[in-house]
Amino acid sequence: MRTMVKGANVGLSALSEDVGSVVVSLGWSSATGEGDADVSVLLLDENGKVRDDADFCFYNTPVAGDGSVQLLGKTPSTDGDEDRISFDLDAVPQAVDRLVIAASRYRGARFGELDDLRVTLADSAGEALLSFSVEEAGEVSALVFGELYRRSGAWKFRAVGQGYASGLAGLAGDFGVDIDDDAAAAEAEAEDSAAGDRTAALESKEPVETAGRDTEADGGARGAAGVALPAPRSATATPSAAGTAAPEAGAPAVGVATAASAPRSALPDAARPVAAAPGPRRPRTARKKVTIQRVAKKSLAENDAWQPARLFPVPALRTDRERETRATSVVLAVMAQVPEFGRRLTAGFGAPAGRMETFTEVSLPHGDTPRRPDGVIRVERAGKLWTALVETKTNGNPLKDDQVQAYMDIAARRGYEAVITLSNDVALEGSPLVAVRVDGRRKHKVALWHLSWADVAHQAQMLIRHEGVGNAAHAWILAELLQYLQHENSGCHGFQNMGASWVPVRKGIDDETLCVGDPRAVQVIESWERLVRQVCLGLGGELGQKVLPLQRSRRGAGPTVRRTEQADQLCAQGRLEAGLRIEGMPGALTLSADLRTGKLRTSVDVPSAEQGYPLSRIKRLLRQLEAAPADLHIETLLEGDAPGPRGTLERLRPEPADLLPRDGAQIAGFRLSLLKGMGSGRGSAETGFIRSVDGAVHRFHTTVVAHLDAKGPRRGRTGDAPPAE
Repeated sequence: MRTMVKGANVGLSALSEDVGSVVVSLGWSSATGEGDADVSVLLLDENGKVRDDADFCFYNTPVAGDGSVQLLGKTPSTDGDEDRISFDLDAVPQAVDRLVIAASRYRGARFGELDDLRVTLADSAGEALLSFSVEEAGEVSALVFGELYRRSGAWKFRAVGQGYASGLAGLAGDFGVDIDDDAAAAEAEAEDSAAGDRTAALESKEPVETAGRDTEADGGARGAAGVALPAPRSATATPSAAGTAAPEAGAPAVGVATAASAPRSALPDAARPVAAAPGPRRPRTARKKVTIQRVAKKSLAENDAWQPARLFPVPALRTDRERETRATSVVLAVMAQVPEFGRRLTAGFGAPAGRMETFTEVSLPHGDTPRRPDGVIRVERAGKLWTALVETKTNGNPLKDDQVQAYMDIAARRGYEAVITLSNDVALEGSPLVAVRVDGRRKHKVALWHLSWADVAHQAQMLIRHEGVGNAAHAWILAELLQYLQHENSGCHGFQNMGASWVPVRKGIDDETLCVGDPRAVQVIESWERLVRQVCLGLGGELGQKVLPLQRSRRGAGPTVRRTEQADQLCAQGRLEAGLRIEGMPGALTLSADLRTGKLRTSVDVPSAEQGYPLSRIKRLLRQLEAAPADLHIETLLEGDAPGPRGTLERLRPEPADLLPRDGAQIAGFRLSLLKGMGSGRGSAETGFIRSVDGAVHRFHTTVVAHLDAKGPRRGRTGDAPPAE
């Protein structure tokens, strides 16, 4: 991998032959593990300006208008997060000369507060080709990491590292994006508010057309309207990765997003009553989409014994082979029929944006015995084919090294690009699920990728519940897929076994015979990390927000070192610990499993309000927790880490003053905790450890954290005026 310095450039073809599609990763870390930034990409013409609205790709429009650029979202890394971007360079229009890769921070945060700012670029086989570290970013709130640009028909990368103290507004303005100022944004919000009463009558009528324009960027003097620069992402609006269209006639009945279920600022312009024409409206960044309503319509069945007809039935599945065959066919068919879903699953694997076809039970020659991979994915773009073989496992069945190795060899001989494994297990950095050999003498490289069934379900849920898809039929198909994956008989339930080391490690902790350095403890730590990542996927799908595990370790320590340190801590203290960072939450949700006491603790630290008397702040907190469980533990956090008073919510409700420090110390915040008994089994049965962890996190967020989010400080909504930089 080539290490670059600021201002250096390199031709991609000099680094790899597989650069038609590349993935760029932006990464950073912070001491608390909670530092964050938002990624954006600008597609520029030869004059260094955006051409139109579709050339500004950011969190509110994660796919460029032509599909050549897609933001893939965040993924945990060793020292923090990596935000990945897929570039289909073969599909970038000829009119686009340069792709600027940038990120921005919000609410006064600066890049100088983050560590290890870096950008890496990998080819379509997943091999890292180059890296660039930004040194001393300083007091800037927007930063250009690098750019991809054309020279003589070939693509090159330049390491930039340029910051903007004026934030995203200054960055976008430099490249021709016309930004609404705060006054214009406020005026637009006032218009929406003034039309509220008249809109209320409209909201009770038929579902509205959910198609909307992408209005995030402007080509300056090229005739496009200006764009309201959005505030950072919020939990309340995560736009679709693709445009939407009206449901076709005869499409299945689904809960299409209606005016009644959307904020007034998200209604289509055509659906808003207008008293007088005040002049051309500035485009809004909120995109309309088709989603499925959370509350199902009342069933027409006479009784509960009537089961609704399902597109993908599961009751007849009896053997693992039947489950694998059905699951493969179902997910591949939906990928081909719902473009947003298929692209979401394959973009990170280097697949181009194009026409997708999928196949099952294909026979391919391999020595004396033909091999039959579970599936094949083919994507065609501009006459070129991208092909991936798919190997599927359901229930607790593990992937087999020799089977995957055979598919890797077949793919290499036939010129295929990838092999994708799909199982209930969760892949970890530095801990591969299968061991395969790669013949370095072969000119053609084959990438090996892994998907968990939990990740497939998460992507489907994000699309149909929060981000939206192209039409009502696609939304219904995704809902049927999700119903299938979540059925107890499908075998696609995600990570469900803590491994063979779980029972002996627990027994060693109970009888105090587990020694530091025991390799079985490392295996338990790996299983714990897999479980935490799956919990993040499930919670993120429910909330429509990014939920990521916190990675706290010594700077520069790799995953193996980090897991060894955590294993030593498990041996010494008997506890498994993890942190979940939920977008929009002021602090991390902390999860601790004490294997000595058999208790699960879920907790969150809530900062104290800056204004008001101490007792008033405590009463305000208790009012927010009115619906929380009576056994919720509340502890006052004091400046200087001194221990503060504590008690259960049941006892504190009539006596809130019991949380006041006796010596008049300054209150820094409050720690809210719930305790729950944990399952002992290593599996995901009702009494198993995995089920108890998932239930504890869900209960804590639903009964405690959700109420804090609803009334506590929140990050700005999409469409609000941007925070001052």
